[in-house]
Formats: sequence, C-alpha cells, structure tokens
Amino acid sequence: MTTSFGSVQNLLLYAITILTWGSSWLAIKFQLGYVDPMASITYRFLLAAGASWLYCLYSGRLMRFGILDHGFMLLQGASLFCFNYLLIYICELTLISGLVALIFSTIVVMNMMNGSFFLKNRFEFHMGLGACIGLMGMVLVFWPEISDFETGSENLIAVALALLGTFSASVGNIVSARNQRHGIPVIESNTYGMTYGALIMLTLSLITGQEFSFEMTASYVGSLLFLAFFATIIAFLSYLTLLGRVGVDRGAYASLIFPLVALGISTVVEGYQWSTYAGIGIALIVTGNLLILKRGTRGISR
Repeated sequence: MTTSFGSVQNLLLYAITILTWGSSWLAIKFQLGYVDPMASITYRFLLAAGASWLYCLYSGRLMRFGILDHGFMLLQGASLFCFNYLLIYICELTLISGLVALIFSTIVVMNMMNGSFFLKNRFEFHMGLGACIGLMGMVLVFWPEISDFETGSENLIAVALALLGTFSASVGNIVSARNQRHGIPVIESNTYGMTYGALIMLTLSLITGQEFSFEMTASYVGSLLFLAFFATIIAFLSYLTLLGRVGVDRGAYASLIFPLVALGISTVVEGYQWSTYAGIGIALIVTGNLLILKRGTRGISR
C-alpha cells in the first residue's frame, strides 16, 4: 500500500513538472509585444526571488555564504536566470514556442559536454552517439530553413540564439553542480541566483535605456504570475522532490517529455504544421537524449 501510494506521488510530481514546464514556453509568448523582454524577465525573477526569500527566511535556512560562493552564485544567476532567458524570449519573437522547447532539450547534450570538460565527469560512447543522433534530428526538424537559407535565415538566426541561450543555461547547471559540491543547498543557491539574475537584468535595462512599461491585461499578468510562481518555483520544487525520491537519472527523463507537451500545445494553439522531416527529427532528438540519460539507470532499485 505504501509503495503504491509512493508511486502515485511520484507520478503526480512528474505530471506537475512536465505539464508546467511544457506549457511555460507558450506562456512566454504572452509576455512578448508591448513590454520589453528585459522588463518582463526582471519582473519574473524579482517576483520569484521574493517568494523564494520568504520561504527561506520562514523555514530558517542559513543564507550566509563566503565571497567566493557569492561569486559563483552570481555566475549562476547571470547564466541560468538572466542571459539564457533573454535569448529565449528574443527567439520566441520568431519561432513557435514548441520548437524553442525542443531546441532547449539539447541541454542534455550540453550538460554532458560541459560536465565532462568542467567537472571531469566520465564521457562514455553511448553519450557521444546520443549527441550525434540528436544533432541529426535537429537538422531534420529545421531542414526547410537550412535548405532554403535565404528564405529561412531569420528562423536560423533565432535557432542560433535559442542554442546560445540553452548553452548559457547549461553553464548555469554546471555552476549549480559546483555550488552543491561545495555545500551550498540548491534552494539557497537558486534564491541568490534569481536575485542576482534579476538585478543584472534590471541594471542592463537601465543602462540600455529600456522602458519599464507594464501591460495590465489578463494574458500578460496571468502569464507573468504563472512563469514566476508555477514555472519557476512550484515546478522546480516538484522536480527537486522527484529527484530525491526516484534519483537523478530517472528524474531527468522529464526533460524528454516536456518538449513533446510544448509541441502538442503549439500544434493546437499556434497551428504548428507537422511534416515528415519534423516527425523523424523529433523522434531522433528524443532517442538521442534517451541514450545520453541511460547511464546509471540499471543500478536504481524500484
């Protein structure tokens, strides 16, 4: 009975994580238009950081760290809660949200490469094979733009920005892993990271003369609250809890599913047209990520 209840809880955590992150890409679309992306990102992470600070202080978490640790949390904030989102928001001005989510799923490959280079993680053959298969899948998904560069150049630039934003997020993940290895808990590290990220974006907005307007519409305010509290805090806490219950390897499989949820939403809401190339490409990307994540799953008990 306990095992059954635990399985239901795990499925619920998976569902919250996948559905929230899968729908967050469309929510970003509602942030674009009247309000500058820099301002929207600043609002999002000021709200998320404020809520996270309240939780940390209420739960009595220790928030004092050394200067070096603050330097790494600043780097985590810049890469994970600032520049990567700026690039993602910009590329969503051109690409549909589901394709941006699909591109972001290549973070599995980037984490593997950065982990091997910076953290000296072991590199295995199946990981390289998975990366190659995923790359072939990405080429197929965007083959119309690649084969007709003159017509699809704007989309390819957006793809490049999305990949750059994904790489920035991967660097943030590596820095987060470093912080955990040095005894900084994830929640505290992310709280400072979101704070630093919001302050960096605020500073850049002021320096570049961006206008801090606000759109008092249900779509903008609703999507902002959803992104700040659900996609940033609730989904992340659900994911962390899931990792603690089922292990990192099994929990990471959520990254295979949320892009499919995002593409499904884009098909219904944004009118995404599936092609044979896209279908095969998406299957290859998922297969490649699956191969990369396969390490270590055999040794996990049920």
